[in-house]
Amino acid sequence: MDDVTPRQAREALEVCADELGLGLVGVASVERFRRGERVAQERRRSGLMGQLPWYTEERIRRGARPRELLPGARSIISVAISYLPQSMSQDEAPGPLRGRVARYAWGRDYHNVLKKRLRRLGAMLEERLGRPIRRRVYVDDGPMLDREVALRAGIGFFGKNTNILTGIGSWVFLGQIITDLELPPDQPSGKSCGACTACMPACPTGAIVAPYVIDSNRCIAYLTIEHRGPIPLELRAPMGDRVFGCDICQEVCPVNVTRGHPSGEPAFRAPQAFSVLDLTEVLALDEEAFRVQFLGSPIRRATRVGLQRNACVVLGNLGDRAAIPALARALRDGDTLVRGHAAWALGRLGGAEATQALEVGRGTEPDPWVREEIVAAIEAMAGKAS
Repeated sequence: MDDVTPRQAREALEVCADELGLGLVGVASVERFRRGERVAQERRRSGLMGQLPWYTEERIRRGARPRELLPGARSIISVAISYLPQSMSQDEAPGPLRGRVARYAWGRDYHNVLKKRLRRLGAMLEERLGRPIRRRVYVDDGPMLDREVALRAGIGFFGKNTNILTGIGSWVFLGQIITDLELPPDQPSGKSCGACTACMPACPTGAIVAPYVIDSNRCIAYLTIEHRGPIPLELRAPMGDRVFGCDICQEVCPVNVTRGHPSGEPAFRAPQAFSVLDLTEVLALDEEAFRVQFLGSPIRRATRVGLQRNACVVLGNLGDRAAIPALARALRDGDTLVRGHAAWALGRLGGAEATQALEVGRGTEPDPWVREEIVAAIEAMAGKAS
């Protein structure tokens, strides 16, 4: 590639990225991400990453060393694309027993959409430059420290909620191409949140434990998507009506108020967008129906059992006793994790119908943890009545 200058390569990159409708494009050097590695390792060792068995020290180490991911790498192309829906409203769907879905999951799975775009970008660069280009593409699916890359490439800066805040807000997906193509690197943004802490008190579970520090164990997004066990009792009520993910820290961010840029990507503006979910329908899904309904959607990441667990919690929080028949069925027929949370929700709703379902469950439930949840729910109702 000696006959292609870095300036020529950069000009070609900008032309190709523009043709593909990529929102923001920057270039980072391939030097080790020392700060990012240190911070990630500290978070993991202090237990702030929750229970993610795949998030190992070795994974972090490799992600901080781009040349190990692609020997001979010279540059990292960093991309951000908006996923902000044209309408921010989640109040359009009929029916009261519904839960909110984080906006990133309203449309198609971003991994597939953005990865195809980045692969096309690499192919277009080869065409335009007349040279083969060695490259690897990442979209939130490998060891790459994507936010560190975005910071170094000048795409944006870290907010105190740990999101990358860009010129078009933080409603963005990030992608990277590590390549052996030499490109002039961009300068990191010198901006910051300043004295603003709007996101910190807005978090209903107190997950932003310090500026730029998230305790994933308390984060609604982690709890409803990645977490596979019971949701801690003290965090169930603060979940409110959020059945998959959470947008609160982005909704209150002043950067998004002034810079939010609706997405031009049809895949993120699909008419069948899952902005809200009917929770009783969620509880009725079997494995096959779950796969079919959420085919191509990020919601599949929660798993059927995880989503039904979340649905129980939200129904308990909504306080509508019309949910009791669906919760009673879940207590009787659901998976172990679902039965335990259905018991909690029935205890929150109360009333004769909920009491009857719990008493039947107490006499028939084989799992010790679920029985504990049933007994606690019955005692909670008794406490309210006294």
